[in-house]
Amino acid sequence: MSSYRRPVLPGARVFFTVTLAERGTDLLTREIAVLRDAVLRTRIERPFGIDAWVVLPDHMHCVWALPEGDADFATRWSVIKARFSRAMPPVARRESHRRRREHGVWQRRFWEHHIRDEQDWDNHIRYCWFNPVKHGFVEHPRDWPYSSWHRDNP
Repeated sequence: MSSYRRPVLPGARVFFTVTLAERGTDLLTREIAVLRDAVLRTRIERPFGIDAWVVLPDHMHCVWALPEGDADFATRWSVIKARFSRAMPPVARRESHRRRREHGVWQRRFWEHHIRDEQDWDNHIRYCWFNPVKHGFVEHPRDWPYSSWHRDNP
């Protein structure tokens, strides 16, 4: 089992990639209302800012702004993933999922990168917005409906 330590930087801006266990499905976009509800409810209980977010069929990227004095993004992701998973029909689970009380919808881990400076922030915001273009879903970020691009580029 891998052993690593995540940075503990209260108030940080952090880029994430979160992926479904089964790649190649359209679960996230098909169930976008459930995902939005899970995020909304979690933000009410454990606030965080959203600098950018894009949801693709089987993964998502986002940049969060954590509150001053708070570095606990892992719990927030755990709650979002659990809320989404509980709303989905049961799927076949491995024994390791049962032991950890996981639904088997998500990849266990996620990628995170703490933003270093304004240029790094800008690069990651653009990465979020242009990811549907990179994957060939659309020709311009404005054409992808599941993106914060619309909020920030009216």
